[in-house]
Amino acid sequence: MAKYAIDISPLRKSRDFRNLWAAGLISYFGSMITYVAVPFQIKELTNSYVAVAISGLIEIVPLVIFGLYGGVLADAIDRKKLIWITEALSLLFTALLLINSLLDSPSILLIYVVSGLFAATSGLRQPAMQAALPRLVDHEDMTAAAALMSIRWQAGVIIGPTIGGILISTFSVAVGYVADIATFVISLVLLAMLSNIPPSQEAEKPSLAGLFEGIKYAFARKDLLGTYLIDLAAMFFAMPTALIPFWADQLGTPWALGLLYAAGTIGSIAVTITSGWTKNVRFYGRAIMWAAIGWGAAIALAGATNYLALVLFFLAAAGASDMISALFRSAMWNQTIPDNFRGRLAGIELLSYSLGPLAGQMRAAGMAAAFSLTFSVTAGGIICIISVALLASFLPTFRKFDIKTDKFALEKEAESRNLRVNPQSEGEIV
Repeated sequence: MAKYAIDISPLRKSRDFRNLWAAGLISYFGSMITYVAVPFQIKELTNSYVAVAISGLIEIVPLVIFGLYGGVLADAIDRKKLIWITEALSLLFTALLLINSLLDSPSILLIYVVSGLFAATSGLRQPAMQAALPRLVDHEDMTAAAALMSIRWQAGVIIGPTIGGILISTFSVAVGYVADIATFVISLVLLAMLSNIPPSQEAEKPSLAGLFEGIKYAFARKDLLGTYLIDLAAMFFAMPTALIPFWADQLGTPWALGLLYAAGTIGSIAVTITSGWTKNVRFYGRAIMWAAIGWGAAIALAGATNYLALVLFFLAAAGASDMISALFRSAMWNQTIPDNFRGRLAGIELLSYSLGPLAGQMRAAGMAAAFSLTFSVTAGGIICIISVALLASFLPTFRKFDIKTDKFALEKEAESRNLRVNPQSEGEIV
C-alpha cells in the first residue's frame, strides 16, 4: 500500500515549499469563507438570483486579462514579491467588504467592484504560484508536488465553505470577513519567510510582445497544446455542475443536493491520497488522454441512470479521472517548460482550466433547455469521448510524450539541476 500513498517528500525536502503550501492552505480556507459570504450577502440585500449571478460574471474579464498579464509579470519580476503583494491586496479588498458589511446600507456596487478586483489579483497571483514550484521542488518530485497542491485545494473546498456557513449563520457576514482577514495575515507571515525567487537572466521587461512570445511558444509545443485542448474539450462538453440542482429534483432526491456536488471532489481526493503510483508513469500524454476519456464516460453513465447511488458513483469516478488528468498536466508543464517562459505559460494554463468549465456550464444549460437534462449530460459525455479521441489522434507528439526521453523534459531537468548547483545561472534563490 505504501507505493500508493501520497508522496510528501517535497514537504520534507524543501522549507520554501512547506511555507508556500501552508500559506496557500490557510489563505484558501479564508477565501472560501468569503466565497460563501459574498453571494449570501447579495442574496440578503436583494433577494435576486440575477444579482447573485452578476457577481460571478464580473470575474470573467479581469481573470482573462490579468491572468495573461500575471504570467508576463511572473517571468519578469521576483515571484515571491508578486505573490506577497497580491496576497496583501486581497487582504485589503476583504477589509473593504468588512467595512461595507458594517454600514447601515451596504453597497451592492462595492461588492461587485471588489469581486472584480479579487479576480484580477487571483489572475496576477496564480501564474507566479505555479511558476514558483519548479524553483522550489526537485524535478523528479513535481508529480508529488502537484498532488500536494491539489489536496490543499480540496481541503479548502470542503472545509472552508463549511466553516463559512457556520460563522455566517451563527454570527454574521462580517465575522466571516474577519476570519478571512485573519487567514491572510497568517499567510503573509509564511510567505515573507520564503526565499526570493528572482527572474532568470533571460527575463525581459513586461510587454505585450513578451505575452505573444509566450503564446507562440505554447502553440509551437504540440505536447503542451494537447494538454490545453483536451482539457478544454473535456470541460466544455461534459461539465454538468450547472444542472445539479435540477438533477437532484429529477432523481426525486432533493435532500441529496450536497452529495451530488461533493461526489466529484470525493473522487478527486481518493486519487490524490493514493497518488504515489504517479511517479512511476512515463507517458503523461496517454495518461491525460485516457483520464479525459474516463471523465467523459463516467459523466455519460451518470446521466444514463436514475439511481442515486449509481449517479454518485459515476460522478466520483469522473472526479477521479479529472484529478488524474490534472496531476499529469501539471507535471508536464512544470517538468518541461523553461524557467524564463514558466510564468507566461502558467497564465495560459490558468485560462485553459478556468474558461473551459465556465463555457461548459453554459453548454450544459443550453442543451438541457433545448432537449432534456438526461440528454445534455449523456450526450455531453459521449461527445467528450469522441472529441478527446480525435484531438489525440491529430497530436501524436502529445500522445507519445515520454517524460524519460522528451527533449524539453531533459533540458528542464538539466536546468533544475543547474539551479541547485549554481543558482546564479538563473537568478539566485536566497
